[in-house]
Amino acid sequence: MTVERVIGACPHDCPDTCAVVTEVQDGRAVRFHAAEDHPITQGWLCAKVRPYLDHVYHPDRLKHPLRRAGPKGSGRWQKISWPEALAEIGLRWRTIIAEYGPQAILPYSYSGTLGLVQMTVSSARFWNRLGASRLERSICGAAAEYAVNATLGARHSPAYEDVLHSRLLIIWGCNPVSTAPHFMPFLRKAQRNGCQLVVIDPRRTRTAKGCDWHITPKPGSDGVLALGLAHVISREGLHDEAWLAQHTTGWPQLRQRLQEYPPERVAAITGLDSEDILKLARLYAITDPALIKIADGLQRNLNGGQTVRAICALPALTGQYGRRGGGLSYSTSGYLNWDDTAVNYWDQCPPPARKINMNRLGAALLGEGEDPPIKSLFVFGSNPAAIAPNAGRVVAGLQREDLFTVVHELFMTDTADYADIILPATSQLEQTDLHKAYGHTHLTYNQQAIPPLGEAKSNWKVMGLLAQEMDFAESWLHQTPDELIEEILAATTVTNPALEGITLDHLKQNHFVPLKFEPQVPFAGGRFPTPSGKVELYCQLLADQGLDPLPGWVEREDDGLGANGKTKGDFLPEEALYLISGAAHHFVSSSFANQRGLLRREGGPFVEIHPQDALARDVQDGDKVILENGRGWFESRAIVTENIRPGVLVSPKGRWSKLSNGRNVNWTTSDALGDMAGQSTFHSNRVWLRKKTNLHNQRNL
Repeated sequence: MTVERVIGACPHDCPDTCAVVTEVQDGRAVRFHAAEDHPITQGWLCAKVRPYLDHVYHPDRLKHPLRRAGPKGSGRWQKISWPEALAEIGLRWRTIIAEYGPQAILPYSYSGTLGLVQMTVSSARFWNRLGASRLERSICGAAAEYAVNATLGARHSPAYEDVLHSRLLIIWGCNPVSTAPHFMPFLRKAQRNGCQLVVIDPRRTRTAKGCDWHITPKPGSDGVLALGLAHVISREGLHDEAWLAQHTTGWPQLRQRLQEYPPERVAAITGLDSEDILKLARLYAITDPALIKIADGLQRNLNGGQTVRAICALPALTGQYGRRGGGLSYSTSGYLNWDDTAVNYWDQCPPPARKINMNRLGAALLGEGEDPPIKSLFVFGSNPAAIAPNAGRVVAGLQREDLFTVVHELFMTDTADYADIILPATSQLEQTDLHKAYGHTHLTYNQQAIPPLGEAKSNWKVMGLLAQEMDFAESWLHQTPDELIEEILAATTVTNPALEGITLDHLKQNHFVPLKFEPQVPFAGGRFPTPSGKVELYCQLLADQGLDPLPGWVEREDDGLGANGKTKGDFLPEEALYLISGAAHHFVSSSFANQRGLLRREGGPFVEIHPQDALARDVQDGDKVILENGRGWFESRAIVTENIRPGVLVSPKGRWSKLSNGRNVNWTTSDALGDMAGQSTFHSNRVWLRKKTNLHNQRNL
């Protein structure tokens, strides 16, 4: 029998954006593997995506529309047809719009599937035409993106292979072994060539286990550490004064501020030894070229934007920007921004509606400051009951009887449990899309490999059906995926020469193609696309918005309280611990967190605790423990380990509550916003940990 090879792209939220091959026989995918000739993928896939066919053919896939047939969360459903589902959605929405206006409808989506068609445009056109509330999409990297753009002018990042030229790499607050695995072969080769690796992280991650020096600051103090390093570099004359004078704005003002961050003060705030601060500053300043690599976990705290601003200043002090193997590695997203008009069609839509910050979903659903109130929620490409902060409030909002919730999903997730209508969604093998990466600069065309399973439909197909139901006849709401891709490519090429010669036909023929841009080394020649053409250590844009125009640090700390009636009297402040909820090794946020094989490899829900903190709480390895604060609580298993610094806990994100004793880590995380761009603050989280006893079973947790 004939086996067809179909080239596609991994759609999940990872900078590597791997090229994949699906082998199809008689309409069924029989093998899934990596493209060997892709320069980043290079013939292998991560532990998460390798068993992707288990995801596609999972026995729990949703294959038909469902209507709730009992109380919310009861698990009682009635199978209905697509026409019935669409008619009910249309009727409810028209009723809501007549009484409250279209802003009472909120679409909630994120990175469950990336891609131009199924995420970018599916989150825009129909909702703009409807006049629905807009989602402020700031749960992931908003503060870092804003800070890098304000400081450097664009998110331009070195190619993975450029680390081969580095003599020093500082991986700061990220864990690429788990979150950007295809960077690691380049790093390991660089290490064999003599590159020193320093990892800054409160936890000894899989990445840190392979480094030369592991530095463990307190969570949220990274910005202070960066300012302290800059203080030492400046004080000891290790900075590049000529480069700073020619290529930065605000160096004299920043130098003055740096006097506030001597090593002794920085040591007291970060929990590090002042001698280590001196040693790291000198190592960074005298090593050429030196590269700093960050990711988004670093800035998910109350001072996240200024933390990234402070780190961005370090390569400027040492003149490392524009040097191959030096500078800052964050994201390549700035090399290609899709044409805004072609994506959104604002000129043919009602005026843009209000924005609702996705981090405040629970508060918004419960009526905090929203007029009109949110009367309908449409969720796709996300699972907010599991991944949004302050999950208890999110679930409370989803339980509202007057909230009409539609969930478009592959599985019965924590969020789908509270839906009124469920619509079955396609996997990546069942849809067409175009993917850009944020770790490299190749575009990858995803060809649909198999027919949709059951009655599943893609995000874009559903948007067209909803438009039809609402009597929106505009042609740009009813294009095929290829027509949409062709239109946006053409519109973007007009202003972005990086797409020169890249057409839909070219992509279909070659599958993945590199963007064309110069210079290959970011910011070569000291040229920056900022208003001044320089690194803006002093940023007038921030000043105009009432923000501190210089990198700095403000003492802001989570008090661990919330809105569930608990007060400071319920907890002893000296017993509070910082809780970090970084990425799991086998899940992508909550995607794949219901796959048996990956669950088995990841193990059951756990929290890592230092022996010193465990001893103080009479906790031993393997004990069941309760983690709680004023926002909520969850249960976990203690892993007592010296891989975490004292005073800090680690419990990775992504677990489904329904598969984790009914709650996950986000029942404790805060929905307070960070210092820039409405950023999430997952890692500014303080909790109290106690061994689970009969007493806990009796308490009203």
